[in-house]
Amino acid sequence: MNARRIAVGSTRRPKLLAVEEAIAQFAADLSPKTPIEIQGYEVESGVGHTPSSREELMQGARQRAEALQGMLRDSASRANYFVGLEGGLDVTIENGRRHVFLESWAYVSDGVGGHFGCSGSIELPEALAEEVLVRGTELGIAIDQFAGAVGIRDGQGAWGVLTGNRIVRQESFRLAVLTAFAPFYNSKLYRSAAAATSG
Repeated sequence: MNARRIAVGSTRRPKLLAVEEAIAQFAADLSPKTPIEIQGYEVESGVGHTPSSREELMQGARQRAEALQGMLRDSASRANYFVGLEGGLDVTIENGRRHVFLESWAYVSDGVGGHFGCSGSIELPEALAEEVLVRGTELGIAIDQFAGAVGIRDGQGAWGVLTGNRIVRQESFRLAVLTAFAPFYNSKLYRSAAAATSG
């Protein structure tokens, strides 16, 4: 039996585990009679090392999925779904004050169309936000300095540091993947909603 393949535009362990955990939750709806295989690939996002707006986060996630689709097409490999993941910052002004939020985004394409999904948000301490946005330090490096550790992004991530490990990087991406895949595993609802608005 041929498996349905999900290609992920990353080889980082927290991202791949996040996809695996999310898929396990809806595999029976997405692919009821066929097993699912997940494979990670290294691709570029086309955005800065630490995106600093929601638009840039979405663009990075989408461009990873599109780059992956092009790469696999050129190599004659196939996949049923292409997943791009991007983490970074969303900066907003509220009541005259800057707020900087950490977010994780996903974009999932079936090669024809695609959909976005997002984790929740957590506000960064001002000192950490300043280090990344003003001094230009990559978030992965800045969070290591901030927490006095090494390699945090390949483990709990900034999410884990900021929440005392109640939410880790993997969990934030799991939620983003779960929501981005919703139009595919819950396609009946999405199709009927589209039909209702076009009718």
